[in-house]
Amino acid sequence: MATLRYFAAAAEAAGTNSEHVDAGDLATLRNLLIQAHGADFERVLNRCAVLIDGVREDSPTTPIAPG
Repeated sequence: MATLRYFAAAAEAAGTNSEHVDAGDLATLRNLLIQAHGADFERVLNRCAVLIDGVREDSPTTPIAPG
């Protein structure tokens, strides 16, 4: 499972500052998060950068390692 940390509008839309999610790649992760948190979170997510180990990632095929 990956540990996700949210900041500012993303934390507000998710209703939490962090959570654990099991996903194999960035596309799966995004879909799971949208299903879990709804349309408001999707709007924020579409404007946010996704950092994996401090590096911005945009490719849907980027693997998500546990941890």
